[in-house]
Amino acid sequence: MTDEDRGYSVLLVSAPGKTEEALVSLLPEERYRPLRTVSDVSAAKRAAAEREFDLVLINSPLPDDSGVRYAVDSSSGGCVVLFLVRAELYAETEERLGRCGVFVLSKPASKSAVSTALSWMRSARERLRKAEKKSLTLEEKMEEIRLVNRAKWILIRTRGMDEAEAHRFIEKQAMDRCVTRREVADGIIRGDRTGYAGQSEERTI
Repeated sequence: MTDEDRGYSVLLVSAPGKTEEALVSLLPEERYRPLRTVSDVSAAKRAAAEREFDLVLINSPLPDDSGVRYAVDSSSGGCVVLFLVRAELYAETEERLGRCGVFVLSKPASKSAVSTALSWMRSARERLRKAEKKSLTLEEKMEEIRLVNRAKWILIRTRGMDEAEAHRFIEKQAMDRCVTRREVADGIIRGDRTGYAGQSEERTI
């Protein structure tokens, strides 16, 4: 799926007014969906508790808060945050939020500037997606290694194998049965719980 085809869920936090209307006009449904708009930080927190968002746009100040703390908290998750702030506060806010990975835009901002910022946000979200996928793959691999090692020690304890023999046993089972090493390890661990570790695998050698 390309960047052009992918949809991005968006939380827009802005007091009602012309700026909110202008931002909504730059978030067409074919690309930004679903789009949730709320008017203050309290409502934003409730919305974020209900679901995760890819992008969060905060038009500061808000009726109940500046939104700075919420921007920092939001950026610690998997979403990308854009913070719009008045020109006189831009330098101070950018210095604080930039360190947290939050995009900061001075307002009033042109539609082209906001569109560019949205493009950067989409690119950042794609990088996060790739990192999340890579992290998940690594976690799955580490879990497989833990299970296989646990199964090896069960074979060593119950079958009198040494570690090299236990390793070859699991590898051969996976190859002969066309399953993963994790599935073989799961079977050995389940068998150990019932007192028959390795028995079903032994018959297929």
